[in-house]
Amino acid sequence: MSEGPEKTKVPRRLAAILAADIAGYSALMEADEARTVHDLRAHQAVVLPMIREHGGRIIDTAGDGILAEFGSVVNAADCAVAIQRTMAQRNADVEEARRMRFRIGINQGDVVFDDSRVYGDGVNVAARLEGLAEPGGICISRKVYEEVAGKMQLAFVDLGEQQLKNIARPVRVYRISDEPLAAARVAAKPALALPDKPSIAVLPFTNMSGDPEQEYFADGMVEEIITGLSRFRWLFVIARNSSFTYKGRAMDVKQVGRDLGVRYLLEGSVRKSANRIRIAGQLIDTSSGTHLWADRFEGAIEDVFELQDQVTARAVGALAPRLQQAEIERARRKPTESLDAYDLYLRGLANFYKWTREANEEALHLYYKAFEHDADFSAAYAAAAWCFCRRKASGWVIDREKEIAEARRLARRAVQLGKDDATVLCDAGHPLSYVAGELDDGAAFVDQALLINPNLARGWAYSGLVKVWLGEPVRAIERFVHAMRLSPIDPFIWFMQEGMAQAHFFAGRHDEAVSWAKMELRDQPDRHSALRIGAASCALAGLDEEAKRLIARLLEIDPALRISNLKSVLGPYRQPECLAKYTDALRKAGLPE
Repeated sequence: MSEGPEKTKVPRRLAAILAADIAGYSALMEADEARTVHDLRAHQAVVLPMIREHGGRIIDTAGDGILAEFGSVVNAADCAVAIQRTMAQRNADVEEARRMRFRIGINQGDVVFDDSRVYGDGVNVAARLEGLAEPGGICISRKVYEEVAGKMQLAFVDLGEQQLKNIARPVRVYRISDEPLAAARVAAKPALALPDKPSIAVLPFTNMSGDPEQEYFADGMVEEIITGLSRFRWLFVIARNSSFTYKGRAMDVKQVGRDLGVRYLLEGSVRKSANRIRIAGQLIDTSSGTHLWADRFEGAIEDVFELQDQVTARAVGALAPRLQQAEIERARRKPTESLDAYDLYLRGLANFYKWTREANEEALHLYYKAFEHDADFSAAYAAAAWCFCRRKASGWVIDREKEIAEARRLARRAVQLGKDDATVLCDAGHPLSYVAGELDDGAAFVDQALLINPNLARGWAYSGLVKVWLGEPVRAIERFVHAMRLSPIDPFIWFMQEGMAQAHFFAGRHDEAVSWAKMELRDQPDRHSALRIGAASCALAGLDEEAKRLIARLLEIDPALRISNLKSVLGPYRQPECLAKYTDALRKAGLPE
């Protein structure tokens, strides 16, 4: 006879637990909710892959927090130090009040686990240690200290016994400093002069598994990425033989940048687990050590060559816009008296991306000045044509016929000069379609751009808009999805979100259209076209009050907008019923006749 219910045996293991959160996150949210969420996501996109690269498993990322477990205490501590160093670099150019600083606690303990979470005092102590840490700091338990002391070149401060909330026994706590002890100082070589255009070296990827076969895979992949980057004429790319002199060596990114005379480095790693391969890559500014971009890729070992092609395509597609954005930021800090045509072009881009009427006019002025220095600067002609897209989309047109003619001239000139440049073809094709109304030719140039460089994220986005205008919303959605996959943390992903809103709107998926429009409006609350598609989508989704609110804001921005002149800001819809649907929806939302 049974004496009572049989106890359930719970699975347990010893693990190192890392707990982190953002200091002062509530105050940041209260001051600017949209920006805080945007900044947090950008930081997480860099930090979370670092946990995986150090052998950790992410347990939870609720709110601003991170909870992760590691099989190795040293890996957990090394990861924490890497995160704090990276965040310090990312915060360097951010105003003090908006900086996000992690507090991190690490504990080693016995935990209960299931497929998705871990539980127990081992986790609770890590969370309490995180609460003791200063912003940008790391606190560890005595167990962690005993494991890492002597194995890592770090300094530790003994904080003594601490009584942690809801923990029965006091815990001895140490604060960890990320400054290496007695770091050797090597005399720096004279730095090479940087080229006139953006410069990059792709370093050999680290083999994290020790499998020699992955060495060949990693090396071949790096060579393919170098070849892909070399196709961009505006980049200066270090040759493979120079990059591979660093294979197997510990590196300081700033020193490598000085040695090779480059502003950017791409580095990464390869890890094998069972029959899977995982690739991680990151782009670094050598002048500051700042991480500009990070991503990871995973596939089956038997598909190694297909995976190599995917990694190359995604990395090259993501790197080009990231590098250009970093160069825009650098150009803002250069003195105006020494600008050449390229600097004028970059300054034009910097103004263009301010999204104001005055900045758009200044961008156009700078592009025209660039022509004076280089009459064959195809990218500047395409960018100038794009300024007229902004004018039309925002209701800033002064002389419609004159601006249509000038946009057509600039776009045609750009194509004539840059017929083999995917970016130029793409950037010229869009204004030719949207402003000049030459939809077929504009679409053909965008398609040609994607043949030259199928990894051009904004090319897929422009192609998506073309499909919307041609009345093919389902195919448009496929293109926007592909664009966002190529550049998932693109600073201008809201442009793709707006395209998704339009595509879903014309596909009759009005609730989905509302969702995409709201995502864009969180980043761009006063964007003319976002307010339009948001109001139209809300009107047909039955959200009448929200539709009216968006129209009210739209009329504050553009008081002259009416149903009667609406066509002047809309795209060149090939099918009359699409234009009629959009017009009727905005009329229902409350736009005056």
